[in-house]
Amino acid sequence: MLKECLENVRQVKPLVHNITNYVTVNDVANVLLACGGSPIMSDEPEDVEDITTICNALNINIGTLNQQSIEAMFRAGRKANELGHPVLLDPVGAGASKLRTDTANRLLEQIRFSVIRGNISEIKTIANGNGTTKGVDADVADQVTEETLPTAVSFAKKLAERIHVVVAITGAIDIVADAEKAYVIRNGRPEMGCITGTGCQLSGLAAAYVAANPQHFTEAVATAVTLMGVAGEIGWERMQEGEGNSSYRNRIIDAIFCMDGETLEKRARIEAY
Repeated sequence: MLKECLENVRQVKPLVHNITNYVTVNDVANVLLACGGSPIMSDEPEDVEDITTICNALNINIGTLNQQSIEAMFRAGRKANELGHPVLLDPVGAGASKLRTDTANRLLEQIRFSVIRGNISEIKTIANGNGTTKGVDADVADQVTEETLPTAVSFAKKLAERIHVVVAITGAIDIVADAEKAYVIRNGRPEMGCITGTGCQLSGLAAAYVAANPQHFTEAVATAVTLMGVAGEIGWERMQEGEGNSSYRNRIIDAIFCMDGETLEKRARIEAY
């Protein structure tokens, strides 16, 4: 599964339209290039429908909302639905403010999404229509642990069934689920939390993977999540004395660029649950 999904991305070279936040836009673009895809960034309402038309997938990230980008999200989302393109929602900070929560809810009401990826607090907000988060980070009370894992997996599968999407909950333990099955992934490093935007990068990565693997969305997202975690591990192993989070960010992107299917499968800590 992992090797095939990775190689499909390299072969298809999917073009992904990203309406993402300006904090991480450059890193999202570089991760897409590293994995074998291509990025386009556009949030001008008069531009996005044309851009979406020439792309293979749409990645919507609500991290730095404004009225222009919100309008662009709806226009691009409707066009992607019309064309049958996969659409991913990254509800960054949903629950942290009324604008973010309301925008996420409205998007879910009006746009047909293929994948939703976020931390556990953001996904709970999506499920309940309201919630609270610690900024863009998961609330400590919500975090997925070995003890809470069965409950979290059940929650993800039920949400996936209710809103007809693949649900990806990322954190110390990652869960990727549809209505019938789930994958639990334990790759990654806690130091990845010291880099702004690893989640945003993963959303761009996942959009490319579903675009290149249209018959296997759940497996494609699980592969993208595993790839990001393995890259985080390899990047950390290659850190040198005196290097910090800026170097680590670059080493993660380098690891994605250099990844092959054999290495990914050998290092993957993924199980069907």
